[in-house]
Amino acid sequence: MAAATEPKPSYVKLAMRNMVRKRGLSLQHFFLTTVGLLAVFIGLAYLTR
Repeated sequence: MAAATEPKPSYVKLAMRNMVRKRGLSLQHFFLTTVGLLAVFIGLAYLTR
């Protein structure tokens, strides 16, 4: 088995690089996801009280 001269970049590193490149969009998606999850949890709490 030949040793690779350069290890493959990990998915985490690629994701971080992508986040830095598309800062506004990833922040927008992060906040949308957060608001959506909060809405789901609050809705479930309201329905199951």
